[in-house]
Amino acid sequence: MEQLTFGEERAVHTVTSLTAAIHRLISLNFEDVRVSGEISGFKVWSSGHAYFTLKDAGAQIRCVMFKSALRYLKFKPGDGLAVTARGSVEVRQERGEYQLLISSMEPQGLGALQLAFEQLKRKLAEEGLFENERKRALPPFPRRIGIVTSPKGAVIRDMIHVLGRRFPGLHIRLYPTLVQGEGSVEGVCEGLRYFSESGWADVVIVGRGGGSLEDLWTFNEEAVARAIAECSVPVVSAVGHETDFTIADFVADLRAPTPSAAAEVVVPNRADLLEMVRVGMVRVERGARYHLAAAGRRLHEKGIDRATMLVRRQAGLAWQKVDELEQRLRRLDPRVRLAAARQRLVEAEHAMGRLAGARVRAAELRVVQLGARSESLVRGRVSAVGRKVESLAAGLSALSPVAVLERGYSVLSVGEKVVRGPEDAPVGTEVEARLARGKLRARVI
Repeated sequence: MEQLTFGEERAVHTVTSLTAAIHRLISLNFEDVRVSGEISGFKVWSSGHAYFTLKDAGAQIRCVMFKSALRYLKFKPGDGLAVTARGSVEVRQERGEYQLLISSMEPQGLGALQLAFEQLKRKLAEEGLFENERKRALPPFPRRIGIVTSPKGAVIRDMIHVLGRRFPGLHIRLYPTLVQGEGSVEGVCEGLRYFSESGWADVVIVGRGGGSLEDLWTFNEEAVARAIAECSVPVVSAVGHETDFTIADFVADLRAPTPSAAAEVVVPNRADLLEMVRVGMVRVERGARYHLAAAGRRLHEKGIDRATMLVRRQAGLAWQKVDELEQRLRRLDPRVRLAAARQRLVEAEHAMGRLAGARVRAAELRVVQLGARSESLVRGRVSAVGRKVESLAAGLSALSPVAVLERGYSVLSVGEKVVRGPEDAPVGTEVEARLARGKLRARVI
């Protein structure tokens, strides 16, 4: 080290030159450093740049993180969070201060991606985006399926194969997009907006195959989560394998463990539906046959009752006619008329006692003749009425159930119940057969 004697002159620095010298010295030695500490006073200005302090138990250092670096952070920095920052130390010459210009930052303990996952999950949960009440049921029989995924690889092939196997003839529309890396977030969001605004699809499947947390990170982005929540049609999330969980799974109306499983759950199996229809048709046919048979039996019973009522009515009218004719015959009976005539003669004899016997005999002769003519007339009318009664009786006999039995038919019954079909008399049942004359007992074999 150079030794100076008292009174020897040295170069004098200005504040600017000294500060510049310090800046050069620090920049050369602290161009790429890593510093661990706790964030304090974190604030993002309107410019998009973040300003805060890193501190530990013994000291603190001012820090700045420009917008261009801040946008690539996977987590949200905040006060009290322990981090490891990487950057360069520079001197702000106009203030004579030094600060840490941070280019990247990782949280301590949890990884950056895991922390970002937990932070976004907590934020969206507080907003209610994971609530079951807002999730919609999938349509039972969708006709148009929208898919947002990469057009390359096995994922889209597997989904199309499963959909075609379970329900041939569906309309499937793919919105091709990147599902990993730069531009994938924007592509997935655009696909969801397309199906939401067009109204073409009945249900949308969004997803990709398996991979690491970094590979699946597109579906942990807040923009994708909100696009799923805002979609006007039900969305099925099918990201990665069964053990993989993303923010998209929590927001979607249904989470499928794999893309192939998503294709399984969005459409029913056509063969199963056809079998259900077949079974249903058989049940309907059986029910219709039963109801028709029951209705037939009721109509048959009503028909027999009506026929019996008509027979009884006709018979009653006929017998009423017979009574009327009998009453009329009684009034026309010659004996009654002769008795009345004789009574009048007796009265005439008493009144005309002085009449000559010849006139009396003449009167008696006329009475006898009148009686003979009256008796002949009455007999003729009685004969005609008798023939009419016989005709009515023959008609009643034709309508009588007994006449049917006379033609060789019989009526089977089990106890008091008439047998109308095989179901009324199973094998082994004892039945009674009513014939025109007498009855028979038999057993059904």
